[in-house]
Amino acid sequence: MPIALRPRLRRQARGAARWLREPQLMVFLPAATLAAFWLGGERMLLLSALGLPLLFAVAGAFRFTADDGGEVAGPRGDAADTLDRALAAAAQDGRTTGCLVVLFDDAAALLDRHGRSAQSEVIERTAARIAAVLRPSDAVIRLEGGGFAVALGPVRRLDLETMVQLAARLQGAAAEPVSIEAARIYVTCSVGFCLATRAPAQTGAALLDAAQIAADEALRHGPVAIRGFSADMARRRAAHHALRDQLEVALDEGQIIAHFQPQISADTGAITGFETLARWQHPERGLLNPVEFLPAVEDAGLSDRLSEVMLYQALAALAQWDRAGLHVPTVGVNFSADELRNPRLADRLKWELDRFDLAPERLSVEILETVAAQTDNDVIVNNVAALARMGCGIDLDDFGTGHTSITNIRRFAVRRLKIDRSFVTRLDEDREQQRIVAAILSLAERLGLDTLAEGVETRGEHAMLAQLGCGHLQGFGIARPMPLADTDDWIRAHSARIAAMPRIGQRAGKG
Repeated sequence: MPIALRPRLRRQARGAARWLREPQLMVFLPAATLAAFWLGGERMLLLSALGLPLLFAVAGAFRFTADDGGEVAGPRGDAADTLDRALAAAAQDGRTTGCLVVLFDDAAALLDRHGRSAQSEVIERTAARIAAVLRPSDAVIRLEGGGFAVALGPVRRLDLETMVQLAARLQGAAAEPVSIEAARIYVTCSVGFCLATRAPAQTGAALLDAAQIAADEALRHGPVAIRGFSADMARRRAAHHALRDQLEVALDEGQIIAHFQPQISADTGAITGFETLARWQHPERGLLNPVEFLPAVEDAGLSDRLSEVMLYQALAALAQWDRAGLHVPTVGVNFSADELRNPRLADRLKWELDRFDLAPERLSVEILETVAAQTDNDVIVNNVAALARMGCGIDLDDFGTGHTSITNIRRFAVRRLKIDRSFVTRLDEDREQQRIVAAILSLAERLGLDTLAEGVETRGEHAMLAQLGCGHLQGFGIARPMPLADTDDWIRAHSARIAAMPRIGQRAGKG
């Protein structure tokens, strides 16, 4: 066969395959079978009845989900290679291309609420739906973490408005509910995109990376956000990665250290515990507060590592105070939602307590009220219940800022409510604040819960909380967070100071 004819034959074969993949052709299957019977008798009937469906199947006529639109690459795929081919094809005749990255807005919640099997089913169906609204020349490629990259086939014209419209179309396809075992699961997606003309380099890897940067930016501003790539995003991402690298070094080299803030009895002034708070002793910027680096810790996925460091330092501090003969009943450690999702959390805490020969009752596990209010995660509930059964105290932090129900308070076996500082500020002057705090304290008393007020800064606030019946106090008015090395002297000085002091006040009344 002449070499020049081979490309033509291959094109004709591909065209025939596409023609056979049209599902409408199967409408004529019964008629074709009947015609075969009239023309060739029973033998032709049998051959056509068996052969025609096989021919359609080989051509792909029964694959409706992906072939109705773009192609869905098989597990993981190679998005960069696909984009390289699209860029090369576009360069041949002056066309252009682009890449979109689609990310689920709350992938962790999807896994927590419905399990890995349902998550995989949702991802698979979403990929098919996205492919169905694309052209046959476009490709959908699975990415790690459950997202998708969309490699657009070459087109004559592609601008920002077109990409935004396409991103919205993909979001609409993903928003349709997925029915799994009688449950209807709703998901939303954020989308980032990059035009080939705006990519940092004309390679598939550079185009994909740019779209991924835009998608990460969209995810931070989601849900259902859309962002196009810009050079500023790349610079911010580089800074973010640099900060992550610095945080990993800081955690490994002991730059992240625990500071301890005292908690005292509102009635007697005696020390009832310390809260453990993270500080970063940065080699160039000095001591950094949590607000300056905790978001980066969460974004970098280092929450578990930070929790390990803080827990170790907190228990080591308790052991040191015991050896020094200083009475500190408990130490509190904050746990984020990500940390509470760890199914091995209870075992890890038990091992650490045994390591320091400390009773579980001396560890207070602090959980944000927003976590208790919003989660229906069985893993978190089971973890907290296991810690409570072990004997650890469960403190509900920032109480009053979320929407925790009494049912959730019971589910999480809460021992103490920590009243948010926003209700404590100017408490001695503001009657409305007093009514709110009194209501919280009354609720806690009826439920048999202890209470602690955060952010106490003045003697007036201290006195009012004591009169209203709050159990414990914490704030700058008592002491600022301090490194472990300063705690021994503070404990001794405070104990000596309160030895001769009268009580600040008694409960004003329960009415």
